[in-house]
Amino acid sequence: MILEEQVSEMCVRHYSDAGYMLRQVETDKLYSDAVDVIPCVFTYEETDQLIPDEDIDAEESLQILMGGEV
Repeated sequence: MILEEQVSEMCVRHYSDAGYMLRQVETDKLYSDAVDVIPCVFTYEETDQLIPDEDIDAEESLQILMGGEV
């Protein structure tokens, strides 16, 4: 199941509770988790593909989105 978590006043994170990749419906791109600006204009669906071990975590994704360094 896809979960949503508000990570800041301006951003929401989408991720799979079972460790699967997400597919952004509008673009067909795959993500291990997605952080979007509120209000979020994208929708996601859970795939049957497990997240690879080398993906970055949510905190690193947020740092990249906000312009910080990993």
